[in-house]
Amino acid sequence: MASGTMWHFLKSKSFRLFSFLMFSYVCNVTGQVRYSVPEETSKGFVIGNIAEDLGIDLKRLRGGRARIVAGDNSDYVELNTDKGTLAVSKRTDRELLCKHISPCSFTLEIILENPIELYEVTTEIVDINDHSPSFTKEEINIEITENAIQGARFILDSAYDPDVGVNTIQTYTLKPTDNFVLKHDVHSDDNSNIEMMLQVPLDREKKENFSLLLTAMDGGNPPKSGVMKINIVVLDINDNAPVFAKKRYKASLPENASKGTFIVKVSASDADKGVNGEVTYTLRDGAESASELFKIDERSGDIVLRGNIDYETAKKHELKIEAKDHGGLTDSCVVIIEVSDVNDNFPVISLTSFTNSVPEDAPVGTTVAVINIKDLDSGVNGQVSCSIDKNIPFVIKSSLKNYYTLLTDESLDREIHTEFNVTIMATDEGSPPLSTTKTIHLRVSDVNDNAPMFEQATYTAAVFENNSPGVSLFSVRATDADCCQNSRVSYLLEETRFNGAPASSLVSINAETGVIYAARSFDYEQLREFKISVRAQDGGSPPLYGNATVQITIQDQNDNAPQVLYPVQTGGSVVAEMVPRSADIGYLVTKVVAVDGDSGQNAWLSYKLQRATDRALFEVGAQNGEIRTVRQTTDKDAVKQKLTVVVEDNGLPSRSALINVNVVVADSFPEVLSEFTDFTRDKDYNDDLTFYLILALAVVSFLFISCVVAIISVKIYRWRQSRLLCHSNLPVIPYYPPHYGDTTGTGTLQRVYNYEVCMTTDSRKSDATFARPHSQSVLVMDPVSTQTMQRMRNKEMLMDDFDSPDQTPENVHLQQWN
Repeated sequence: MASGTMWHFLKSKSFRLFSFLMFSYVCNVTGQVRYSVPEETSKGFVIGNIAEDLGIDLKRLRGGRARIVAGDNSDYVELNTDKGTLAVSKRTDRELLCKHISPCSFTLEIILENPIELYEVTTEIVDINDHSPSFTKEEINIEITENAIQGARFILDSAYDPDVGVNTIQTYTLKPTDNFVLKHDVHSDDNSNIEMMLQVPLDREKKENFSLLLTAMDGGNPPKSGVMKINIVVLDINDNAPVFAKKRYKASLPENASKGTFIVKVSASDADKGVNGEVTYTLRDGAESASELFKIDERSGDIVLRGNIDYETAKKHELKIEAKDHGGLTDSCVVIIEVSDVNDNFPVISLTSFTNSVPEDAPVGTTVAVINIKDLDSGVNGQVSCSIDKNIPFVIKSSLKNYYTLLTDESLDREIHTEFNVTIMATDEGSPPLSTTKTIHLRVSDVNDNAPMFEQATYTAAVFENNSPGVSLFSVRATDADCCQNSRVSYLLEETRFNGAPASSLVSINAETGVIYAARSFDYEQLREFKISVRAQDGGSPPLYGNATVQITIQDQNDNAPQVLYPVQTGGSVVAEMVPRSADIGYLVTKVVAVDGDSGQNAWLSYKLQRATDRALFEVGAQNGEIRTVRQTTDKDAVKQKLTVVVEDNGLPSRSALINVNVVVADSFPEVLSEFTDFTRDKDYNDDLTFYLILALAVVSFLFISCVVAIISVKIYRWRQSRLLCHSNLPVIPYYPPHYGDTTGTGTLQRVYNYEVCMTTDSRKSDATFARPHSQSVLVMDPVSTQTMQRMRNKEMLMDDFDSPDQTPENVHLQQWN
């Protein structure tokens, strides 16, 4: 809204500048009018009739193109030129437009053309009481000490009401006014100062908390108000001294009381609160013996024994106790403690000999411990008797003066009771008698007297066939009532055989955990179940054993596809079932017989027709595999019918087998023979894959044969060219190149050489390759020498080589012997 107001403002300024430049001499304000409208009026509310109030004819408004051209808030009103009225275009909020400015108004200008006339319209927004006074906080807390003087003032936050005039805040009230009154001062700038003044002194011991309500009321009709809760907490001051409940306390204490024994509790109260009401207690007796024997808790007032008291030394102790608060105010009292004489020496039990571990096979009467008991008292108070608990397999007997022996009274069994806590009680004859107890812990050591026991004598486990070797099949568990090494159980397989095979070839067992693993993959069709014997052996010496039998059942899986027994599929001949053309509906053509090596539902077979020459002619029984006619055969039915039947088991996932059934619809056997020769040709009439395989094989064969024919043709052509060259009448002139002189006088060449002459259709381009001699000498030939050596060969020798079956025109080997 702020951005829209600014845009209208800029528009208004621009328009006024334009009007001043262009029409300053001919255009003046023709008329003015002022309206008032309440805030929060809805859109469409008519503010006034411009035409009547300014004396403008409606035709003039429409002909002069009357419009609003200026005004900071001109978007709040709209001009209806048809009716000549000025109406509200959107809801107006005085507090949003003018805040606390009063009166709140805005001015806009209406312009007419031909001739130009300018009218000024001022609209005042009248405030309504649409806001209640509100405080910044709904609840405040104020702390005031109880010694605050009368007339003390406390500033309060004033309320806020965005309305103006009579609709804004007019009065403040404070309730209740038993201790406080409200002071409200209004300054010249309409700012108010609200204060709460104390008129009755406060006393925290009488009333600690006050709750007041400050109400702000505006002057609207009806008036609206706002409330703020004021919580006042009265703070304490130290204006009360501690006071003991009693001035004299009495207590008695036996001389054998132990250190820390509670004697008596003194208590003083302070009417103040908090730190001022906290009281501390102090022992004020000047005698050092009192502070050494007794101490008092400075917070609770509990007096306890710090040292050892003796009736023969002091029969009574008098203590002076002081109570003080944090302000230094005090009070005091006296505590008298009387000491009473008692049998204050307890019997002392000591173990002269003790064995804390007894084997469970110990005989009755075995000595466990020798006990000595002493009492420092004399006379009757020093006479002691000794006893132990009942219902335990032990007995205590007196052996010598002040000595007792602890013996076994029954046979022990560690598996029933692993340990015993024997409490020995020594009681003197004093009055009252004093007794001392001592508990000794006896452990019964284990003996390997329990064999391992399985949870069951026979276990049953199941595993699916085709399992992976090493898979966990079952877990057995045996427990041994013994402990430690005697209870450590290990597992092993008994040496049993099944169908001639040892049990270890079928399964294995973890010696520590008893988990049985498969040693191989099982096949349900070969092995359906077997039993093994598992032995549990403890770690005692000698070890004890326990046995259990585990029966393992192999569960079937759908790992066998159905096998068709009939019709028999042969590769060399075609078997067809013949159906007469006069066959009725439901005629049994044949029956597909199949079996499945699995068992249970995996062996349940179902049959369905997958493909047929005429699907409307035949059907297959889903359960029995019978192929029957669905309708009456006609002469239009093809003689040759090929059916593809799918045999599917009920496993998950299922397996299936296909069987092709050839059916001939004919009345006589000769009719069948006339069509029989074409039967095999249409065997795979709908097998596109076979067609493409045959086509690919034919193309590859054709290319291979073509390559072979081309190679043979080229070889024959070269052979013929060589024959023509060899039968020509060109003279052979012996020629010895100058590079090879006879250095030894025996011939042209020095050693034996092998020559290979490779001849083509153009003999002039032939090359002669010479083998390397045994020595390191190298024979180098140029094209001239090559042709020379060729002419040196005799024509007849060349012809003989051609007649040899091992020679070809392309490769001739010439040997020169030395």
